[in-house]
Amino acid sequence: MKRIHIFLIGALLLGSSSCSKYVDTPLPKNELVSGLVFTDDKTATAAVTGLYSNMYSFNYQFANVLINYLTAMQADDLAYYSTFANYDVFKENRLLPSSQYVQSMFADLYSYIYQMNACVEGLSTATALTPAVKNQLLGESHFMRAFCYFYLVNMYGDVPLITGTDYKENGVKPRAPRADVYNAIIADLKAAVELMGDDYPVAGQHTRPDKAVANALLSRVYLYNQNWALAETTASFVINDNRYSLVTDLNKVFLANSNEAIWQLQPTNVLGGRNTWEGFTSTPAINPATGLFGTAVFRLDTTNLIKKYEPNDLRLANWIASNKTTAGVTVYFPYKYKIRTSTSGVSEYSMVMRLAEQYLIRAEARIQQGKLDDGRNDLDAIRHRAGLPNLSTSLTQPALLLAVEQERKVELFAEWGHRWFDLKRTKRADAVLGPIKGANWQSTDTLYPIPSDAIRTNANLTQNEGYK
Repeated sequence: MKRIHIFLIGALLLGSSSCSKYVDTPLPKNELVSGLVFTDDKTATAAVTGLYSNMYSFNYQFANVLINYLTAMQADDLAYYSTFANYDVFKENRLLPSSQYVQSMFADLYSYIYQMNACVEGLSTATALTPAVKNQLLGESHFMRAFCYFYLVNMYGDVPLITGTDYKENGVKPRAPRADVYNAIIADLKAAVELMGDDYPVAGQHTRPDKAVANALLSRVYLYNQNWALAETTASFVINDNRYSLVTDLNKVFLANSNEAIWQLQPTNVLGGRNTWEGFTSTPAINPATGLFGTAVFRLDTTNLIKKYEPNDLRLANWIASNKTTAGVTVYFPYKYKIRTSTSGVSEYSMVMRLAEQYLIRAEARIQQGKLDDGRNDLDAIRHRAGLPNLSTSLTQPALLLAVEQERKVELFAEWGHRWFDLKRTKRADAVLGPIKGANWQSTDTLYPIPSDAIRTNANLTQNEGYK
């Protein structure tokens, strides 16, 4: 039986190992959901939690390049340091349905969704698990499915809504309206809140979702859907959780299990002493002869990010580093993660959600409801941590909303697509990006194209406007 369990878990965890797999490509359904993998707590836990390491594995880099940096390049935060066509198409907003990472993100997310669908089905009928373990794992599965659909709907717009494991049915699903996808996300997150525990499954480790993690994503979803009252209330649940606080030392925010971390991914397959992929790809190596930084893989936009910081902002001093090129030009790169390589173990984890975002969510939601003083106080909490003075009490609602946009930009840069998604959801993309990108910018660039391979294998899929 142990050998069968190992085989089944291996099949599950390897289900997303190919970027060519789409919603019509199944895992071994008859074996996967037969119930064997959910006959004891240990194997059931491995089946669900394997997805986290898969998302952050050496082969995928999903949480690093694909989400953190390519979306920032599409916005106005980040530039690739040297020419690489697969990245340049994001910076220059000239994506094609055949673009490599457009296809791999779509494929990865649906592969993860298939795994979670299988886990929801298998766990729902499992009878041999400890009740608390079963509920926690079922809640994590609902949460992760919602998490994946959140990124799909924000990158691609209307997408197939797949909640089962019948690959024949899945392979011909048409695109569901954005509103339907969001309704499914909300339903999954509400289920996760009900099912998961009040504390992390592994004490002190913020690497597996609990109730607060589900509420943190739910508050974001409410914000994106302009449900201001629920966004405020749900963000408050997380802010009022005494496990979390804004870390006053900005150099310690991204440490493993910091007090600000709501959910982090623990690095896996750490090769060459790497801590996180973010640290490895955004922080250049230090020349031991000079003590100076070498060349960073990614650099920050000087005009559209660096110059947007207010004087004396500690985020500029602590989260951004600089270096001169051989031509004497100063370039800037993300320095939220301090460690590129280390021989003393992993001390930083990849930050997926943190408390500062919840303050910013609540600030915007309150301001949108006319609660200007309360919203300004939330913004000031973020500003105080950055060493900045309070905002003026005379600011109007429109001015405060621009202040929210500014704080989100300088606080959340190069983190999980926030800037790119913010410009789209507030309908500010044309006004902000049009002048910067010029002829490279069209309003239809706010959505990725549906991958050509997906359309080829599913005749019911249509293409987004602006793409052929």
